Amino acid sequence: MSDVAQHPIQVNAKGRSGKAPQAVTLKAYEVYRHVYGEQKALVEGGCRGGFGVGELIAFLYASSFPKAEWAARVQEAFRGLVI
Repeated sequence: MSDVAQHPIQVNAKGRSGKAPQAVTLKAYEVYRHVYGEQKALVEGGCRGGFGVGELIAFLYASSFPKAEWAARVQEAFRGLVI
């Protein structure tokens, strides 16, 4: 059993759930919040089971760029993402 704090995530379209370290989900949420606005339930699990894997990829990708580019980089990642 891991002692790393975790948040729920969506693993696939069939509703299977998983968990990811909070350090990962909170970084993704920082970008989400900047682009789409506040939605704490997304990382706390009360909103559709957390981020999907593709969302985590897109938001973490965008986080590596300057904040002014985050919205465009999220869309760029979503356009090129095949899961």
